[in-house]
Amino acid sequence: MIFGLTAIALWGCYILLARLPTNGAKRLPNSPRLQKPESNLETEQTESLRRQMVQYQLQDRGIKDRRVLAAMSKIPRHQFVDLSWRDVAYSDRPLPIGHSQTISQPYIVAYMSEAAEIAAGDLVLEIGTGCGYQTAVLGELAQEVYTVEVISQLAHRARDILDKLEYQNVHIKTGDGYQGWLEHAPYQAIVVTAAPQKVPQALIDQLAEGGKLVIPVGTLYQQLLVLTKTTEGIVTQPTISVRFVPMKKITSVHIDSSLNNTDR
Repeated sequence: MIFGLTAIALWGCYILLARLPTNGAKRLPNSPRLQKPESNLETEQTESLRRQMVQYQLQDRGIKDRRVLAAMSKIPRHQFVDLSWRDVAYSDRPLPIGHSQTISQPYIVAYMSEAAEIAAGDLVLEIGTGCGYQTAVLGELAQEVYTVEVISQLAHRARDILDKLEYQNVHIKTGDGYQGWLEHAPYQAIVVTAAPQKVPQALIDQLAEGGKLVIPVGTLYQQLLVLTKTTEGIVTQPTISVRFVPMKKITSVHIDSSLNNTDR
């Protein structure tokens, strides 16, 4: 009789255990997975990756501007790339964003942002919005950012991401980057993320006195130039060798009015 009761009790325990979740992390009351939602774990992971990116890819390679470092420590770079590339979003490499375009590697984004010497009250022009990551960095540094993208699909996607991240000081339009954005000139800084064969005169004209134009120039391989407008003229400083996609020159373009958010 005692043996029979024992067998019944053991069978009941077996049934109870079989109904528990098979994921051991969910069964243990002290498991971090039980205490913290998956979304929080993802945030902690990406924050850690950003800290490593800033330390090893930027600071250790000579980037010193504290505002640039703070901006790139804050901005979720993984949200600007396709899901299939998110696991390498913080690696030291450019990544495809579609339409034969790329998001620049973090070091180049930081280098160009630092070279532009942007103050908090500045108006900045960006040529080549792309996925909007460099735009977001500029948005952290400047008072207002006006950015021109020739590919309307990329402009729309960047607008969606920047809206989600609540960048209200960024204004996007589709258009010809060679023409700049005359309406809001002059700009204290202009950052160009595609390579023309020579510096467009319109961008020089739209640069404020004392302002800096950061632009890659060349064909397959290019040199990053920093141009400063002075009372005596333009001072050109060659810097590092880079490789950007060619800057597209078009004779006519459809301006997407839904992206011309100049009153934002």
